Amino acid sequence: MNLLPENPQQWHPPETCVPDMINQVALDARGACWSHRALPPLDLRESKLCRADLRGADLSGCRLDGCDLKLARYDMDSKFPEGFNHFKSGAVGPKAYLNGAFFNGADLRGMDLSGSSFMGAYLSGCDLSGSVLDGANFVGADLRFARLQGCSCKGARFTGSQLNQADLRTANFINTSIDTADSIQGADFSCASGISSEQLINLLSRPHTELDCWNPFTRTTTRDSLESLRC
Repeated sequence: MNLLPENPQQWHPPETCVPDMINQVALDARGACWSHRALPPLDLRESKLCRADLRGADLSGCRLDGCDLKLARYDMDSKFPEGFNHFKSGAVGPKAYLNGAFFNGADLRGMDLSGSSFMGAYLSGCDLSGSVLDGANFVGADLRFARLQGCSCKGARFTGSQLNQADLRTANFINTSIDTADSIQGADFSCASGISSEQLINLLSRPHTELDCWNPFTRTTTRDSLESLRC
């Protein structure tokens, strides 16, 4: 797909792309906001919709074969064509299958990612603040320097994940496997909820190299943040 027109003066920023029936070629709509838009029955095959905001959008009448949806955002109100598996399209939203995907430094704040699978995914430096991660699978994921501040992580799985320097303040870890993470070196658990007494004991039994590591962003150690959760 050629992303540049023959006449450079006809070029428009992809994020300003507006879908309509006039479009006859694959669109470059990277980063466009089509949130809560009801699209006409467009042929979007081979189009670039990566990073587009499709939350609440109705694409049920469109053709999406070969469409690039990496990091496009959808939610429970988004509608896709019958038979199109948006869960495995690379788009981000509830029940998305994103095992092994790269999200280093991505901005996923306030997203509904409940039931999604990030098994072995690379989320280093990713900002997930305020997101709903209930039932999400982070087994073996790289969450170093990630921000999960204020996240709802009910029933999420963190077994084997790397949480070095992660910001976990005020997150809800009820019924999670947070104590089976591979590393919590420098992670800040301040004001987190849902961590059971047994899990807290397990976390505080970690080596001092993990517990006494300073988090320069939140200005505390992992040990102090965990000790603050004692009743």
